Amino acid sequence: MSQRLKYNELAPKAYASLVALGHYINTETALEPSLLGFVYLRSSILNDCGFCIGMHTAELKHHNEPQSRIDAVAHWKDSDAFTLRERAALAWTDAITNIQASHASDADYAAVNEFFDGKDLVDLTFAIAKINAWNRLGIAFGMEWDPPKHNTVKKTDEVVDDDGGKVAED
Repeated sequence: MSQRLKYNELAPKAYASLVALGHYINTETALEPSLLGFVYLRSSILNDCGFCIGMHTAELKHHNEPQSRIDAVAHWKDSDAFTLRERAALAWTDAITNIQASHASDADYAAVNEFFDGKDLVDLTFAIAKINAWNRLGIAFGMEWDPPKHNTVKKTDEVVDDDGGKVAED
């Protein structure tokens, strides 16, 4: 499927607000980058957003997460690859992403609250809400993952690295 609309150009203020939420989560919370990456990848898998799956897989690799842990996100409940805290975050991700199934039950809340409380739990929930918004935009408007090229390219006699190894952000 080709991209249907360039939503960032048609609604730049809304797009900027979602980007600003991501900036807040990345800079003003205590949530670790790898934990966020697992949460983002899990939600993207549940929502089947190919663009976001590709991007968050690349980000986890950028954070030096082993491929075995990245692959385990899809079946985290049956895996011993994650800490108890990461498992709690992934379970909360499942509950919030599939909110229609359990409405974030008291049992779901009690389980995540063992590892995240107060501001950390609110921040985690904002992170899950944010990735769900990106997933829905990506799916609705046909975004396709086109990974950045990190190869060295020779131009005339000069070698240039395309982006210094940076990974795309939301």
